[in-house]
Amino acid sequence: MAAGGSAAADGGDRLHGYAAGGRVTLPVVITCLMAASCGLIFGYDIGVSGGVTQMESFLEKFFPEVLTGMKGAKRDAYCKYDNQMLTAFTSSLYIAGVLSSLVASRVTRSVGRQAVMLSGGALFLAGSAVNAAALNIAMLIIGRMLLGFGVGFTAQAAPLYLAETSPARWRGAFTAAYHFFLVLGTLAATVANYFTNRIPGWGWRVSLGLAGVPATVVVVGALFVPDTPSSLVLRGENDMARASLQRIRGLDADIGDEFKDIVVAVEEARRNDEGAFQRLKGKGYRHYLVMMVAIPTFFDLTGMIVISVFAPVLFRTVGFGSQKAILGSVILSVVNLGSVVVSGFVVDRAGRRFLFLAGGVAMLLCQVGVAWMLAGHLGRKNATTMARNYAEGVLALMCLYTFSFGMSWGPLKWVVPSEIYPVEIRSAGQAMTVSIALCLSFAQTQVFISLLCAMKYAIFLFYVGWVLVMTAFMATFLPETKGVPLEAMRTVWAQHWYWRRFVGDAKQDRQKIPKF
Repeated sequence: MAAGGSAAADGGDRLHGYAAGGRVTLPVVITCLMAASCGLIFGYDIGVSGGVTQMESFLEKFFPEVLTGMKGAKRDAYCKYDNQMLTAFTSSLYIAGVLSSLVASRVTRSVGRQAVMLSGGALFLAGSAVNAAALNIAMLIIGRMLLGFGVGFTAQAAPLYLAETSPARWRGAFTAAYHFFLVLGTLAATVANYFTNRIPGWGWRVSLGLAGVPATVVVVGALFVPDTPSSLVLRGENDMARASLQRIRGLDADIGDEFKDIVVAVEEARRNDEGAFQRLKGKGYRHYLVMMVAIPTFFDLTGMIVISVFAPVLFRTVGFGSQKAILGSVILSVVNLGSVVVSGFVVDRAGRRFLFLAGGVAMLLCQVGVAWMLAGHLGRKNATTMARNYAEGVLALMCLYTFSFGMSWGPLKWVVPSEIYPVEIRSAGQAMTVSIALCLSFAQTQVFISLLCAMKYAIFLFYVGWVLVMTAFMATFLPETKGVPLEAMRTVWAQHWYWRRFVGDAKQDRQKIPKF
């Protein structure tokens, strides 16, 4: 890309020019907070589904066979919730999210990030209403799929919106705000579950219906945010794009270089408008394709997605009562929220690589500890629970694990993919990243309870192996991207010891893509 080449030719002056001068203004804070609030709906769903699936009122209404099995005298401690239809209630959202995120890739280029976020919030609002009124499993699944369409749309558009709007110097913190709101939504859901679990018969309806609150926040917020400068230029609205950039950077800011780089990048993308996914097959895009697959795959294989969803189920498994199991999930959400706040202050100072590596090592040690406790103290002598002090030890280790995840993979999964792709593949790249993550989330949420039943404590050793692999991968192949302007990101790859062999072929690959 021309901007990237300019940065390289100028010996890095372009790389740090408007990035160093980028400052935090009130308009950019307000705009980014509204966009980041899209994480609320994803987080609320993660928190509410796990809590609801262990509520006795919910199980009695839709899955009485699970409730009967739980009360059986000789049921395996690891297998209390092993029911495929029960897990389908949770996992159906993710498969719908996969489909909608791929559609959003095309739609967002035509109508912009703001319209896609608005559509996602509206779909989630509709899904919450259907779930709250559900009379049978079919209605539950339909509602969950509407929620999934909403999640897929917003998860594709919001991180890109944040990356394209925020100052390069503080892009990590602003983009991580999406994950902050995701965790905030999870915390809100677990607190709601804690109180609604006490309502006999229909408490689960309140929990599912309250999903309409964050959905309303997203819809209202999306109505008031402008589109990003890059998206406006892509749709031929250059004057509006310049005005938008001037507003968020400050009325007295010199936006000349930044706007010029945006226009150059978008013009090149427009000349190669078709074939973004085909373009990824070229050698010059090999590094993007690898990261596009590796980051969401490794994110899901940390095991955090199933722990976030099934934390109440896990705590019931080790011996906590229903209320205490949900309280344990609330504690995890509070820890996660605190760690994301800390990460927001650190990510643009320590850098992405440091947090990936430190978080990976800490997660690995915590998972080994959980596996050791479960192996030694759950299910021995046919006991269906474990001693209270060991159950509390599991909770403590899960808190440390959650803090490590919230400092590293949690926010960085959204930060890094949203900033590394050039504009000609940015929507397609984000769509692929989100789709792969949601597809793996679907698979894991569908099979986790069965795997817990079959593998028992070894399920955590399975995740230990993956955390080891992903930490080594990040240490070897991820370049540091903190503070680099999006339009100059190619220079980062050109300086990497391994990926530089592919960067030089990008222009040739772009020329090979047929124009339509």
